[in-house]
Amino acid sequence: MKQLVTILFIGLISFSISAQDKVAKIEFKTDVIDYGTIEKGANGIRTFEFTNTGDAPLIITKVSSSCGCTVPKKPDEPIMPGNTGEIQVKYDTNRVMPIRKTITVLSNADTPTIALKIKGEVIDSNSKSVLDKTEKSVVEQ
Repeated sequence: MKQLVTILFIGLISFSISAQDKVAKIEFKTDVIDYGTIEKGANGIRTFEFTNTGDAPLIITKVSSSCGCTVPKKPDEPIMPGNTGEIQVKYDTNRVMPIRKTITVLSNADTPTIALKIKGEVIDSNSKSVLDKTEKSVVEQ
C-alpha cells in the first residue's frame, strides 16, 4: 500500500510539472511605430500587430500609455497559440509637437511586460513660425 501511495504521489508531481511547461509567448511585428510628419488633426490611429508563438492562450491584462494624449486599446479575448492579435493606439493629433510616447503591455506571456513606442511629429502647416514673422517685419522696415 505504501508503494502505491508513493507511485501516485510521484505521478501527480510529474503531471503538475509537465502541465506548467505550457506558456504563452508574444511576438510583435515591430515594437516602434513611426508616424513620420503628420498634419494637425490627421488620423492618429495606428496598430501594433502581434502573434502568440507559445503553446498556451495569451491574455493581455493591461495596456497603458505614458501620456493621456495616447489611448491604447487591448484585445478583449485571449489569443490562442498561433493566432494573431492587435493593440490599437490613438494619438491626439491636435497637439502640435514631436511624438515620443511609450505604451506598456502587461500579459501572461513568458515576458510579462513589454514596452512599445510611437514617434513622429505633428505639424500645423496653416500657422507661421515666429522666424517667418520676424523676417517679414525686418524686411518691411
